[in-house]
Amino acid sequence: MRIVFVSNRLPIVAERGDEGWTTHASAGGLVTALAPLLKRWGGMWIGWAGTAELQGAELAAATREFGERVGYDVAAVPLSTEDYGFFYQGFCNEIIWPLFHDLQSFCNFVPEYWTSAHKVEEAFADVVERNVGPDDLLWIQDYHLMGLGQTLIRRGLRNKLAFFLHIPFPPPDIFCKLPWRLDVLKGLLHYQVIGLQTRHDLNNLSDCVHALLPAAERQEGASELRFEIEGRESIAGVFPIGIDFDEFAGVAATSAVEQQVAEMRQSYAGQQIILGVDRLDYTKGIPYRLRSFGRALERYPELHRKTTLVQIVVPSRETVPEYQNLKGEIERLVAQINGKYTQPGWVPIHHVFRSVERQELLAWYRLADVGLVTPLKDGMNLVAKEYCACQIDMNGVLVLSEFAGASERLGSAAVLVNPYDIDCVAAAIPLAIIMTPEERRPSMEKLRTVVRVENVYWWLGQFLQACGVALNGKMSPTTAGPAGEPAG
Repeated sequence: MRIVFVSNRLPIVAERGDEGWTTHASAGGLVTALAPLLKRWGGMWIGWAGTAELQGAELAAATREFGERVGYDVAAVPLSTEDYGFFYQGFCNEIIWPLFHDLQSFCNFVPEYWTSAHKVEEAFADVVERNVGPDDLLWIQDYHLMGLGQTLIRRGLRNKLAFFLHIPFPPPDIFCKLPWRLDVLKGLLHYQVIGLQTRHDLNNLSDCVHALLPAAERQEGASELRFEIEGRESIAGVFPIGIDFDEFAGVAATSAVEQQVAEMRQSYAGQQIILGVDRLDYTKGIPYRLRSFGRALERYPELHRKTTLVQIVVPSRETVPEYQNLKGEIERLVAQINGKYTQPGWVPIHHVFRSVERQELLAWYRLADVGLVTPLKDGMNLVAKEYCACQIDMNGVLVLSEFAGASERLGSAAVLVNPYDIDCVAAAIPLAIIMTPEERRPSMEKLRTVVRVENVYWWLGQFLQACGVALNGKMSPTTAGPAGEPAG
């Protein structure tokens, strides 16, 4: 049996040069976790190559060469610029993304987007059909391809189908605003195994099934729900995704990062560093965070000259008007707060708008006295876990949004806040700053233990075990044990 991993994007970055197309592996936790498993098990990854310019024989050659280099099979789904635009920019990012993050005012319910989503699902199904064997496990990833399982079953595939949703699942009053709510919900219940990030998401899915599909039978277990409808049975469970803890902590302890941290400390001598790290996205709550920091400076003048907020924003979707507006709002707020409170030798906010190299990012994580992670809504938020993994000196404090999925497992040792409550977040900042090393260390130790045990390999093993797959040592022996057993 193979695992066939299907996602919106392949783990490929394709670039055209003077001598033709070249490819290299993209970064990310999923790639890090899954690539060794696919290589050892002889699996396959199916998805879009990331560009509509690469087509036909060139596409086949590029993906074949990439697969030979990384040690597992790769199959690309050819999509036109128009199809991908309507599907990804339209259906995925103007409808599902904001709706599932409880931000329905950002939704644009264009009927043609739904039509395009079906067209793209058929294109994915074509590639899946050509490449899977009868015993392969098909594992579909995330909200882009929620309906792919139903399409494959309609075409006659009888493979075991599993699905994992990386973003939140909304409650019925939000989900019901989706014009195609019944189709999407029924599509999800075509998967035999459905993975969600938190118990809250699982409860929301159950409530939606109860409200919209009353004929479906539901049976609640200790950590899962079973649904039966039209003769099909689905198991939905909670599988909080993790990070490669050992890799983050190991790199954070290297001499190169040590040196960079020392240089940063010299630049910010006498300062307590508060760190925010986010992709440019309205779900991350960056304007609320900046206003909260401004309120803290207003109410607690003892923070002046002693505290600096470093806000890293990684560019994303800058051609989309909503993201252009968000970028402008962030820049205006930074300018206003710095203009009001800057003093000789001290600028309260250091705003970084660029992609940050990995070594530099880990140095920031290790340097920061406070990790300020305050999304308005997040499926998990791995920044919170990365920050904890890199706190090898265990001198940091995690201030965490109660609406981040990570709060379900990390909330007891973090400072939990409502990101919409500017006064609440403003009060949490000096509270975190004045904590002594003796107060910080036990909480950070607890946070790091959770992140270390529930790492990305643990997540992978737990999910595959729910699919009836015994890993039997197929995962990397240096980073993970058998299914269900956390890394040591």
